[in-house]
Amino acid sequence: MKKIALFGATGTVGSRVLLEALRRGHEVTAVVRDPARLPDPGSGSGAGALVVVRGDVLDPVSVAAAVAGHDVVVSAFGPGRGDPADLVTAARALIGAVRSLGTDGPAPRVVVVGGAGTLSTPGGPLVLDEARVPAAVLALMHAHGAALDFLRGVPVEQVRWTCLSPPAHLAPGKRTGTYRLGSDALVVDEEGRSRISVEDFAVALVDEVERDAHAGRRFTVAH
Repeated sequence: MKKIALFGATGTVGSRVLLEALRRGHEVTAVVRDPARLPDPGSGSGAGALVVVRGDVLDPVSVAAAVAGHDVVVSAFGPGRGDPADLVTAARALIGAVRSLGTDGPAPRVVVVGGAGTLSTPGGPLVLDEARVPAAVLALMHAHGAALDFLRGVPVEQVRWTCLSPPAHLAPGKRTGTYRLGSDALVVDEEGRSRISVEDFAVALVDEVERDAHAGRRFTVAH
């Protein structure tokens, strides 16, 4: 059982991560700006314990107060209609907060939900170099890339961080409990499709919380 501090628990990915972690019996602290927006996990949440606290992932002081005493910090934060650069601000706040906790006991690990834009396609170029998407979406891809670049500059000896990038297509669906692993390239099926349900993406993320298999690295998953 892990004590998990979760940012972004009201979002599409974060809400599934919350349910997945609770169903496995973990203790989850959902750090949210507005607790009223957090849906009731319901009877299907399993044996885990849920605590809800106010906090802001963009504020290092707020983050440090929220994550102290936890084993793992998970960020499923997304800027929504806000500034994509907030992704970098959030990454800096998370790492800075964990560093600020000092050396009294093991520091929390950090697991961040990244983007697919910096994954390479089967032909070689990056997804963001081939994507035919609106400018706002492209800006979000670049911001995810900048956040990943920042994380890659953090020595794992200082903070054990991991970034999980989704495949090309991520949408709500069924939880099968299965997925395939990749590193810096899209995971595709026999028909060239790269996709996974949000529910199975959450399975992969909580597996990483439990196993700590990709410290200091980005990885990706797909069906």
